[in-house]
Amino acid sequence: MVNKTQIELNLVLPEISVDDECVEILTERLSRLKGIEKAHVISQDDEAQLCLHFDPNLISLGEVKRIARTSGASITERYRHEQIAFKGLNTADSAQSLQKSLTRQDGVVHTSVNYAAGLIFIAYDTDVIQRPAIEAIIQNYSARIIQDSQQKTDRPEEHEHSGHNHGSAPEFLPHWLQEKWTLFLVGLAGIFFAIGFVGETFLGMNETLATVFFVLAYIAGGYDIATHAIPGLFRGEFDTDVLMLAAAGGAAILGEWAEGAFLLFLFALGHAGEHYALDRARSAVNALGELMPKTARVRRDNEIVEEPVDELQVGDVVVVRPGDRIPVDGEISSGATAIDQSPITGESVPVNKTEGDEVFAGTINQDNAVDVRVTKLAADNTLSRVMQMVAEAQSQQSPTQRFTQRFTSWFVPVVLIGTLLFVIIPPILNLSSFQDSFYRGMLLLVAASPCALAIGTPAAVLSGIAQAARNGVLIKGGVHLENLGDLQVIAFDKTGTITRGEFEVSDVVALNGYEHNDVLRIAAAVEQQSNHPLALAIVRAAQGNDLDLPEANGLENVAGKGVRSQIDDQPILLGSLRLFQGTDTPEADNELRQSVEKLERDGKTTVIVNQNGTFLGIIALADVPRDTAKNVMQRLKDIGIKQLVMLTGDNDDVAKDIAKQVGLTDVRAELLPEDKLDAIKALEKQYGSIAMIGDGVNDAPALATATVGIAMGGAGTAVALETADVALMADDLSRLPFAVGLSRASRRIIQQNLVISLGVIGLLILSSVVGIVQLSGAVILHEGSTILVVINALRLLGYKPEFNSEEKSR
Repeated sequence: MVNKTQIELNLVLPEISVDDECVEILTERLSRLKGIEKAHVISQDDEAQLCLHFDPNLISLGEVKRIARTSGASITERYRHEQIAFKGLNTADSAQSLQKSLTRQDGVVHTSVNYAAGLIFIAYDTDVIQRPAIEAIIQNYSARIIQDSQQKTDRPEEHEHSGHNHGSAPEFLPHWLQEKWTLFLVGLAGIFFAIGFVGETFLGMNETLATVFFVLAYIAGGYDIATHAIPGLFRGEFDTDVLMLAAAGGAAILGEWAEGAFLLFLFALGHAGEHYALDRARSAVNALGELMPKTARVRRDNEIVEEPVDELQVGDVVVVRPGDRIPVDGEISSGATAIDQSPITGESVPVNKTEGDEVFAGTINQDNAVDVRVTKLAADNTLSRVMQMVAEAQSQQSPTQRFTQRFTSWFVPVVLIGTLLFVIIPPILNLSSFQDSFYRGMLLLVAASPCALAIGTPAAVLSGIAQAARNGVLIKGGVHLENLGDLQVIAFDKTGTITRGEFEVSDVVALNGYEHNDVLRIAAAVEQQSNHPLALAIVRAAQGNDLDLPEANGLENVAGKGVRSQIDDQPILLGSLRLFQGTDTPEADNELRQSVEKLERDGKTTVIVNQNGTFLGIIALADVPRDTAKNVMQRLKDIGIKQLVMLTGDNDDVAKDIAKQVGLTDVRAELLPEDKLDAIKALEKQYGSIAMIGDGVNDAPALATATVGIAMGGAGTAVALETADVALMADDLSRLPFAVGLSRASRRIIQQNLVISLGVIGLLILSSVVGIVQLSGAVILHEGSTILVVINALRLLGYKPEFNSEEKSR
């Protein structure tokens, strides 16, 4: 069962009343987002408060704050949402213990401790608990805070050591030794054990001397474990460190010093390997931070000076030389060049840019020096937003992660009770000696440490999200990664998604004695108030004919049908045939209907123009499928998507013509916005998981309703990044099969890791009861399975996209 959280956030709404349209926009946008059950604003003592009922596994407070800012409101700092990078935790279950401890604190709204990523995500009420108290709890778990991720600038050198686990290295040691402390101890443990074992077994070493070397191996191999286990015992927590230390202690009690030393050596060696493997996944995420230049060359009073990127303001002009990374989001104010956008969008082919074109921070200028005018501050640019969302994605647990946490929460206590009974009952019943029962009990302690189960899924989620981000796909959490891999049906918007969205006027049919230019002039006067693709095409056609456009007053959308406006106090109606089937609009005659039907049979979209009750004519527009659309649909079918459905408000004949060209399996046309929502719900009921892909702006409600909402062109629109569960950073449909394929591979690896970890747990329990494995063998199985699931998860970092993209045509 998913826990829901309710909080009330103060709003700063300068000179705006609670019932203002701005507030309605804010609550409407929040209510559309997955994870928010309800959002409303209440007025209390002349102070506006935003009341949220939300699931913190699906949406974070940081995301709420960003949306609030863009909607004209800012949430006060009473509730803080922070990311804290840490090192020093030895095991995944100790991270879970820390998470539980933080969650229990008064004032903490939500906590997620991601052991694989080395990050703590926490939202808390500063009126109840302060940051120093939170840090104290973290340090009680022998974890060290690297830096406050909220305040970091994500520069390469700041992440240089973020992935390393220094264990419990004393502070007085030189830095180089702290960096290698864990490996140093593992090496010592291995050397001491080898000397004692080889000396006693093969060289006739005195038993007492051999035991001394085994004790030294205990100290070296158990030092890190003890520094975590002993505080855990005082907290009443029995994590993996405690259980392993108890097993080694039990071996010592039985006089099995060699076996206990080997156990601690293998356990320490396994964790060193695990940390090394996880560093690779962390580095893949941190690599995004390395894309951002620290400084920029700025024009100041006819001079070019170098300044920190964080100090640049909107309107500043920076000079970018060939080969340099662009330091800001902006637009080219002078010059022309080719830009390598692959770090942001994944596009492999450089894109030509000229004056007025948009460029992104972190991309590479390839050809010529250009001037770029800053349009966004460093903290708000596309790369910063992507990095922030990738970090937040790691805080949102997938369904499998939540399952493994529930499983381990009851499994460990049950095995501990079973161990105690196994040690006591057989000797009482004379079924075995106390020594034999005690030894098997130590084996059960090893079985009660489900490290592989705890780390297998987070490692796979981290690797999957990192690999997606490296290839221009932003997946905003493990839940969306898993859901995307379980899809049976994908619904597509037509305009701008399946098609290029670049309409051209193909025909103008004049009626009732009017000229072609009359029809085009009136339509363009109204449509220049809109940014709809059809409207832009009509305006371009009028400009191409050098037409003088009259002034139109007001623009009212008639949902799914057309628009209303006025010119010289005369009502103007533009839209489809359905617009003229109502009781409050002029009725289309047979000649008009026949002309419209003929044009639409040819796969064209029609706009009827009516002025003051008189039909002036028909404008026909054509939109063609993207070059890659047919190939994309075939690849989606090849990887197991059963249904590819078009949902569009366009004419049925036009929609079916486009669907036939690209290979869609189903078409649902002439849909109003609310009809699209009903269609998605019906498809979800029929097929289960469903994805909806659109531009993230006009399709926001449909994207929020689908199991997975996918927005295209995320690099160019903040709204797409906010509203979608998955954002394809490039305006390129060929990224979709890669995203689905990667998610399916992630899901397979998560399932494989579950089978491996649960299988090893079952094998350990069975072998402990039957007595067919030694303590050292149990540790090899335990640590081997942990390293195996991490390495298996890292395979996702090698998942290769197979794009046949539109980049090639640029």
